[in-house]
Amino acid sequence: MKPENQTSSSGFILLGLLVDDKISGIVFAIILSIFVVALTANVVMIFLIQVDSRLHTPMYFLLSQLSVMDTLFICTTVPKLLIDMISEEKTISFVGCGIQIFLYLTMIGSEFFLLGLMAYDRYVAVCNPLRYPVLMNRRMCLLLAAGSWFGGSLDGFLLTPITMNVPYCGSRTINHFFCEIPAVLKLACADTTLYETLMYICCVLMLLIPISIISTSYSLILLTVHRMRSADGRKKAFTTCSSHLTVVSIFYGAAFYTYVLPRSYHTPEKDKVVSAFYTIVTPMLNPLIYSLRNKDVMGALKKVLFKCSPTQKLTASAA
Repeated sequence: MKPENQTSSSGFILLGLLVDDKISGIVFAIILSIFVVALTANVVMIFLIQVDSRLHTPMYFLLSQLSVMDTLFICTTVPKLLIDMISEEKTISFVGCGIQIFLYLTMIGSEFFLLGLMAYDRYVAVCNPLRYPVLMNRRMCLLLAAGSWFGGSLDGFLLTPITMNVPYCGSRTINHFFCEIPAVLKLACADTTLYETLMYICCVLMLLIPISIISTSYSLILLTVHRMRSADGRKKAFTTCSSHLTVVSIFYGAAFYTYVLPRSYHTPEKDKVVSAFYTIVTPMLNPLIYSLRNKDVMGALKKVLFKCSPTQKLTASAA
């Protein structure tokens, strides 16, 4: 007899991020602060790239797309987490869980592809600077951005319906702070080995494609930098690429643990910590890494702040 999916009407219960409620107030304040900083930093980054003509370049266009993804990414999980931390009921509906899974998969998949394509942009900038305006024209930038969004949404459209159609007839309690697929599948009352294998292959491919682009791009960049005679040229090339490599290392490292390492390396506590890192902390770090180490972005920010300052407004009104 086929087991009935009881959770389609009752939904799930999220255990949350913490087991010890004694420090929940401190953790709530920290997560809320990170959330506010992440939203502010990403929105400011998008705004600066739009209003400052010096930032109307392919690199900053792709960076604005990364900020959009980070904003949506952190809004997919953190608001629900914060509400659950101050609420007695920590439930999420069956439909709500499916929406969260879809948005989460779409955002993380889109970032995978975008970070890989940003490496290609750095390769063209360093290895073919004279052809950069031609190879990275507006049409190419739009294609790269659209390809990233399409690749991420494809992952969401593929895995979400399968996950939500698995029969869940036992416990409703998810030992996590959001509906992440591995945690949800632990509640299934059917054999999910085949699906988990297919998901594993899918996630490996999602990582291998952009990692291959990144590895190839930076190998060619290193060869080009090695041949440079100018010390200033080498320094500029490393500065151009260092921010991107930092973001890639943080994001892909956490994703590799979650989706590639075998189950024997996982525990619910470790999974929560790693998931919290790349769903909460990474969206805050990305714009800070790119802005604090970038003279153009800092210059655009100072320019906007100067225009909005009371002194400047008084000067303008007097004139």
